[in-house]
Amino acid sequence: MKFHIFVFGVLATALWGCGAQDKKIEEVKVLAEKPKQQAMVVTANPHATAAGLEILRAGGSAVDAAIAIESVLSLVEPQSSGLAGGAFMVHYDSATKSLAVYDGRESAPSGATPDMFMLENGDSMPFMQAKTSGLSTGVPGVLAMLSMAHQEQGNLEWGSLFDYATKLASEGFKISPRLHGMLERFGKYIPSTPEEGPTDAYEYFFDQAGVAHPEGYLLKNPEYAKTLSIIAKDPAAFYQGDIAKQIAAMVQQPPRAGSLTAEDIAAYRPVKRMALCQDYRDTQICGAPPPSSWLAVGMIMGILENGPSPTAAGPSDPRNWAILAQAQQLAYADRDQFIADPNFVDMPIKGMLNKEYLASRAKLISNKATPLTYGVGNPWAYNDTPSEVSSGIDATQDVHGTTHFVIVDAEGDVVSMTATVESIFGTTRMVGGMFLNNQLTDFSFQHHDKDGNAIVNAVAANKRPRSSMSPSIVLDKNGDFLLATGSPGGNNIIAYTVKTMVGVFEWGLSPQDAVDLPNMVARGKTVRLEKGATPDAIIMAMKDMGFDVDASRGENSGLSVIMRKPDGTLEGAADKRREGVIGTL
Repeated sequence: MKFHIFVFGVLATALWGCGAQDKKIEEVKVLAEKPKQQAMVVTANPHATAAGLEILRAGGSAVDAAIAIESVLSLVEPQSSGLAGGAFMVHYDSATKSLAVYDGRESAPSGATPDMFMLENGDSMPFMQAKTSGLSTGVPGVLAMLSMAHQEQGNLEWGSLFDYATKLASEGFKISPRLHGMLERFGKYIPSTPEEGPTDAYEYFFDQAGVAHPEGYLLKNPEYAKTLSIIAKDPAAFYQGDIAKQIAAMVQQPPRAGSLTAEDIAAYRPVKRMALCQDYRDTQICGAPPPSSWLAVGMIMGILENGPSPTAAGPSDPRNWAILAQAQQLAYADRDQFIADPNFVDMPIKGMLNKEYLASRAKLISNKATPLTYGVGNPWAYNDTPSEVSSGIDATQDVHGTTHFVIVDAEGDVVSMTATVESIFGTTRMVGGMFLNNQLTDFSFQHHDKDGNAIVNAVAANKRPRSSMSPSIVLDKNGDFLLATGSPGGNNIIAYTVKTMVGVFEWGLSPQDAVDLPNMVARGKTVRLEKGATPDAIIMAMKDMGFDVDASRGENSGLSVIMRKPDGTLEGAADKRREGVIGTL
């Protein structure tokens, strides 16, 4: 199965690869034929996978490869992530069997205000107005995060990690089917006149007749190559030099100018955090703490462990899907209510992962849909410290974007990293060949609910918006690496990431079969099932159990997974819903 998926990715890119870079992609296919795998890369783009393998082949670490991969994705997958965006990285050190989380989440500028996304009449600003504006750009964090991780975990020289991306930007890359599809669907939101906003992206992607460049078009980005040459010499130049000034100037352009300044950018600092871990059967499932929403992933798996046992029929049994749906509803309800930037909000983190609390939530799961499963619980009662503050009902909007990749290097170190510019093409504003993020729209546009209670994920100066990004690493009972997973998809990331773990650990599937499962997102009352992938029998059975089912075509995950098998070899899985490719050494 792994070799089949890999060949799919390589053959797809044969139509739109480029020159010497294409040869490196073809090497991925040859290397995949080796029976023993000592290192592996899985990304959502063939060029990114080839870049990561090039670094590993040169003796680079998993972190080294992550830097090369993200610099390439910023160019070839700009609708999803970029160096002017943010990320979370979970890193496993095989020598010490330890985990660390690197937080590169963007932060709001010092001039941000709680009502910056509200209209004069008190309503929320329409999402697309907020997105395609200067208001929505936070201080980019991914490059500072990667620099911090490299100082601690890098093997190769920093400057050498950008060679693949620099060459690709200078010589050009052929527009992939997915990138072209994004331009066809969402190009109408890219400003084409100065009145609508800065037109750099329009001039980059469209010809003089206003037609999007076709699939296979050789797209060059000399401005990005120049930016990379500056970053390769010194990553601090991104935050303290001309690049920062240019980003601030672009953000401050109308319409709907933002307040971000060069001083805000210079003041940004990434954060190294301890990983959160949740016991699950004889494993530990670990991920990023808030402002990441990984807590919901840990909660779902803990609820499942304490809930009804799955039947041997696995994904063929609607009852198993019903159990998973209710576990999601329970966790999403708590996540929406409590999770935000830990520097601004007290959260019942220990309570949310407390075994007794999760067991009490699991008791709400039944044979039919019930409002109890999408109501907020009281994890404060199980927390070390109580709270007398009532949190407001969340008003954060649901958007889809982002990328995810996983790496295991020759030493057994692991990276699971999710990166984003938030929504598709970020703000659509460009600086130095990069798309600026619209990450501040991940805040709640309203700061209080209708009852006057403060919403924890409201906008505040220097605050990091809550993120759905949930890169995950699973350890076995000995503390050894077992599985790495994660996905893009906005709020759906939690459900997509959990699906792979449920498929592997609950239903006994291979990683690829788990990724191929239909996507299901149960946040609130509605249960969304992936149309065309979910058998009609499952959809009808869920409806018969009383679930409010929406068969949606929009469940577009981008899962990347690596699992260590009992004999020590690695097994990868790439999501066919995107352009994922597995590469091995």
